[in-house]
Amino acid sequence: MSDSPTPDQDTPTYEAAREELVEVVRTLEAGGTTLEESLALWERGERLAQVCQAWLDGARERLDAVIEGDGS
Repeated sequence: MSDSPTPDQDTPTYEAAREELVEVVRTLEAGGTTLEESLALWERGERLAQVCQAWLDGARERLDAVIEGDGS
């Protein structure tokens, strides 16, 4: 299994994942959470970052394919 998820119908959109990631970071930076809550938020943030990266990687692959197709 890959470390980076492939976006599919069960994966949030890039925008939704990024928005939630921003909220996770804000919550962690604000403090006031227990260690257990902080760890859960950190893990969720890592997952959301992977989702965002998968979307960006997919977009890069599509752009590269179009550029290569036009370069013939």
